[in-house]
Amino acid sequence: MTTIRPHDALVSLVHELCKLPRETGWVEFKENNGDPDEIGEYISALANSAVLADKSSAYLVWGVRDGCQDIVGTTFDPFAAKVGEEELENWLLRFLRPKIDFRFYNLQMEEKRVVILEIGRAFRHPVQFKNQEFIRIGSYKKRLKEFPEIERNLWRSFEQTPFEEMAATENITGERVLSLLDYPSYFDLVKLPLPANREQILSSLEADQLIRRMDSGQWCITNLGAILFAKRLEEFRALQRKAVRVIQYRGNSRIETMKEQGGSKGYACGFEGLISYINALLPANEVIKQALRQSVPMYPEVAVRELVANALIHQDFFVTGAGPLIEIFAERMEITSPGNLLVSVERMLDNPPKSRNEALASFMRRVGFCEERGSGIDKVVFHTEAYQLPAPDFEVVNASLRVTMFSHRPLSKMSRDDRTRACYQHACLRYVQRDFMTNTTLRERFGIEPRNSATASRMIKEAIDAGLIKPYDDAAARKMMQYVPFWA
Repeated sequence: MTTIRPHDALVSLVHELCKLPRETGWVEFKENNGDPDEIGEYISALANSAVLADKSSAYLVWGVRDGCQDIVGTTFDPFAAKVGEEELENWLLRFLRPKIDFRFYNLQMEEKRVVILEIGRAFRHPVQFKNQEFIRIGSYKKRLKEFPEIERNLWRSFEQTPFEEMAATENITGERVLSLLDYPSYFDLVKLPLPANREQILSSLEADQLIRRMDSGQWCITNLGAILFAKRLEEFRALQRKAVRVIQYRGNSRIETMKEQGGSKGYACGFEGLISYINALLPANEVIKQALRQSVPMYPEVAVRELVANALIHQDFFVTGAGPLIEIFAERMEITSPGNLLVSVERMLDNPPKSRNEALASFMRRVGFCEERGSGIDKVVFHTEAYQLPAPDFEVVNASLRVTMFSHRPLSKMSRDDRTRACYQHACLRYVQRDFMTNTTLRERFGIEPRNSATASRMIKEAIDAGLIKPYDDAAARKMMQYVPFWA
């Protein structure tokens, strides 16, 4: 659902819309027409036309006379309207594909009732109503399939416009921009002094594409600016479900929740707090060093930091109703990010990551929240090996990437899958370091004594049988055998 707007902001919005010389592809004025099918078709048409107009929202306004834009009031009440026994809003939702955000508002202006329907723009696919796609041609609503050139332009817009460049909110004052964004954090992270006046602050934010000046002279906060530096993500309709959730469970199942925390800040201004919160929940091992008992984190902090940053950066923001999720169990930690991988799971160590969100990734690297391109997953595996933990598991589940880190487990307690996965990742790590896996390096990875080299040999055979590794030179002597990943 969209975020509720203050009454004064709604009044200001209507005044701004009424200043338009005529209806546009993203604005429609009505007096009293409350036909449900007509409204559904307009939602489709306006949502699709907003993409072509590069608008974050479109509007259907009742109580304004088209042509002169006079406020005349309306008898239409969306909250009382029903289709059969079903409320109008729920009925509309059933017939819209894909689901988009929209919200009705009732307000009083000049002692007359005005109704606003705010409609989020289409993402990835044209919006359909009852399996039909609509578009605005001038001020007229038409079926999209009747205009193939416009349909091609619409699909091009979906392909060419990065999520970060889209508007999270539009037509707001500079003062409102600064009330929504944690701009002091921005200057701290980029290591610049805080400017002395508002215009200089806005100019700096604009230079980093966090905000954009509009033709009206007002400002728009881009999705990049909001997702990085929002004081409260719930203030931005399209991003409120993208806040990070952290859940801690008792034991190793999801039956009993101990703690659940939903983040509210933007990723950049809230990252260090998020990492600190996660680390405080993670279990620790106690070890004795030089007669002193010390508490050592269960998981490498570098690996946790990198995996959380990757979950934020590489997610698919167009997946609705889902955001990054960190789940902490007694003996494992799962980090889930919406969206399918752009590279195969098996090639994450050697392929530079392909990001859907280049501007977001670039900024997060620039301020030191994650590693340079291509080295992050290598470091996760390296530090996991240094802690002699089971290898992390990377898998795609329900169109999301889930990474599982496991607590310490002796080799004798590891399953065959655990062993072959660890062997494969070790071979990948050695290969990207321009080296080879051998029986010796695998023994060192697991802390296996030299006299038990046969254990490492069995693990290597299991990985070969699984098709994950292969000998570098089949003709080499057994003791000189070196191994590489299957793709090498």
